[in-house]
Order: sequence, then structure tokens, then C-alpha cells
Amino acid sequence: MKILVTGGAGFIGGNFAHLMVNQYPEDDIVVLDALTYAGNLETLEPIMDKPNFKFVKGNICDRDFVDELFKNEKFDVVVNFAAESHVDRSIENPEIFLETNIMGVQVLMDACRKYGIQRYHQVSTDEVYGDLPLDRPDLLFHEDTPIHTSSPYSASKASADLLVMAYHRTYGLPVTISRCSNNYGPYHFPEKLIPLVISRALAEESIPVYGEGANVRDWLYVRDHCTAIDLIIRKGKDGEVYNIGGHNEKSNLEVVKTILKQLGKSEDLITYVKDRPGHDLRYAMDPEKIETELGWEPEYRFEEGIKVTIQWYLDHKDWWQHIVNGEYQDYYEKMYKNREL
Repeated sequence: MKILVTGGAGFIGGNFAHLMVNQYPEDDIVVLDALTYAGNLETLEPIMDKPNFKFVKGNICDRDFVDELFKNEKFDVVVNFAAESHVDRSIENPEIFLETNIMGVQVLMDACRKYGIQRYHQVSTDEVYGDLPLDRPDLLFHEDTPIHTSSPYSASKASADLLVMAYHRTYGLPVTISRCSNNYGPYHFPEKLIPLVISRALAEESIPVYGEGANVRDWLYVRDHCTAIDLIIRKGKDGEVYNIGGHNEKSNLEVVKTILKQLGKSEDLITYVKDRPGHDLRYAMDPEKIETELGWEPEYRFEEGIKVTIQWYLDHKDWWQHIVNGEYQDYYEKMYKNREL
């Protein structure tokens, strides 16, 4: 197969590209990424010279560019990770989230319709369901849980999900959607909670925690998420939504304290800051559908995955330090200055 991975220079998309390139040498993997602030070409460096891999710089919102790319490459499967994804940034500037996360999806699906693909897969989020109360651990998100968004980010992702299903019903486009819980692992952009705590703790800098740190998330190791998506695009049923969860609910404060303990750092580094507007209380996914229908289950418990993640950041300081100081944004020019795309 020839698989297009949009947003493949980002965190989850980059990990997915690594998995696909290495696990399926007979498949051709093309990564498309606009290399905005969260896209880092250094993430793809280990696979850049693999014979079944190709990188293309471009924006999914550019209709003419996307059309030309599909015409030339003749993709079989499209997996769309491309998205603006930081909630705080969506609160400050909603417009770019609507543009990329909704209009970009329409552009991709129009190209899929025009050139014929076997599967369009939309990578969504548990945030489309809103939140759950902290005092009801029995409540979980199911695939038929009503959408109830809290931020411009989650609203844009929910809108995209509805559009994907509309294209399936109206045009017969072969689609699947996955909604995942919070990911963590290698190549996570340092503004997100876990890599932020690791990098700041190593530098003995204060670690900001929203409110009292009581908000709960279900944590999923990124490779487990990637293997789930791989199963869905190969064995999932057209027109279906699949929840992907890690069975690892932790409060933000628990996560921070776990990392500090692993690094041997003092909890005195924790600084409580004003909570974000509309901060969801708790996310918790029920992944029974993908477990029973496709046979997927997560390999990593949080206690194991966080150790692996911390060690990765200790072993790859150059990667995240380049992001912190901005050098990562020069990598594309260095790599492609004299290379024809």
C-alpha cells in the first residue's frame, strides 16, 4: 500500500510514521507536514533515508497543492494527524484551529473522493465528548456518548468528525475515526504536560500546575495508540468510530509528582497557577469496542511507559533542547536546501 500520513512531523504522526516505515517495508509511507511550530523534521531523521519513506512539505488547506499531490502519488490510504491541537492556543486564537482542523479535513476528503482511496482515517480526540465528574469513576466515554465540547480546539475536532461521517453517508467515502485519550512518549512537543515537566525539572525550574492539579486524564503510551490506528486502517469497519484508551487514569498532580520522583527532584518545584477557562475535569475512555472487535490492547501501563518516556528524554536532550531554543525550525532548510522534493 501507499499510505499518506498528514501531520507526520508532529508527535503522534511522527511515531506512527516510524512504526509504519519499520514494520511494513513493503508499504510506501509519505509524510505531509506544513512544519508549523509543532512540526519538527528532526523527529523523522531516523527514517528519512529509508527506501520506503518520503517527506513532502505542504499544508492540507492548500487545495491545489493537495490535489496535485494525490494525482501524482496515487495513495491507497490516508491517515490524518494534521491538526492544531493545543487547547490554550485555541483559546487565544480559535481561527487557525477552525481553518486547519475543519477546512483542511474537507480538502483531504475531496481529494480522496476524486482520486479514489481504500480508506480515509481521521485521528480525533476524547475531548470531543467533553468531561466527566471526578466523583463518578464508573462513568466512561463510549463511542455513542454525545459530543459536548468545551474549547475551540475540541469543537473543531468534533466538527471534523461530523464532516467525515457526512462524507461517508452522502458520498460513500470509506472512512474510520479514532478518538484517543492523552498520549505520551518520545518526540512529544515540550509545551505539553509530561515533556514540560521533564525538561523544567532537569533544569531545576518551576513547574506550573493548573488549579489544584486535580484534573484527571487517561494516559496512553503513543506506540499503543499507533498500533491501534494500524489495526483500524487494515481491519476496521467503514463508517465506524473506535475509542482508544489506556486504562491509566491519573490526576495532573499525580503525573507531575511521579516524574519528579523518577528524576529525584523536589516537589518544591511545583507552582500552582490560575486554572485555564473551561478546563475539563476528567477524561476516561472505554476501549472495549476496539479490544473485542479488532483484538487490540495496550502494551504499556503508565508506570512502565513513563519510565521509558523519561529515559528517552534523558537520552535525546538535543532533540528537545533544539525545540526549546528554536533551532529545530532551521532543520528543514539544512536538510532540503539542495534536495529536490
